[in-house]
Amino acid sequence: MATTRGERLRIAREKRFKSARLAGKAMNVPVSTYGAHERAQSPGGRDYGPEDAKKYARRFGVTPEWLLTGREPFSVGEEPPPPKVPVVGYVGAGSTVHFYDVAQSDLDEVFGPPGAAEKMSAVEVRGDSLGPYFNRWYVLYDDVRSPMTSDLISQLCVIGLSDGRVLVKQVQRGSAEGLYNLHSATEKPIADVRVEWAAKVNSVSRRSGG
Repeated sequence: MATTRGERLRIAREKRFKSARLAGKAMNVPVSTYGAHERAQSPGGRDYGPEDAKKYARRFGVTPEWLLTGREPFSVGEEPPPPKVPVVGYVGAGSTVHFYDVAQSDLDEVFGPPGAAEKMSAVEVRGDSLGPYFNRWYVLYDDVRSPMTSDLISQLCVIGLSDGRVLVKQVQRGSAEGLYNLHSATEKPIADVRVEWAAKVNSVSRRSGG
């Protein structure tokens, strides 16, 4: 039975997300836009192109060609290979992030979670800066917010401060608007600092063989 682009998008999405709203929010696509794409080639819908198809295909575990044309085989049980995420630095003493000053092509890579965002990055934990259990693990993050948004309160985040430091800390509200307290497992809290940008830690991954 022939399907439209919108119907194929809905079929793929239902394997990963219960609703179009949740899928749109997970991919930072306006809910109204994503909903219109699920109605593509139908009244009230909006068609999507190759770039959107690539984004949706990565997240839902199908091929862009199948979404766009319906001609590629689609296996419900088939999972895409884990995406590779560049390791851009390491977390040292005091939960400080040290970025590598090398070309993108020279960075190591680690496998990310299924449906990982295209711009996801990872940093390697060295020592007990996040607690002894996470030594030699990877911290993966994406969706950098600048300025920081309130939904990141109480979350473990990679944080850029106004003085140039980059840390991995849990964020709490400070004593005044625009100030935050930063907490970690092994260090004293850092009180009332301004956050230039923040990204919620998406996941942590054990180093292979570690």
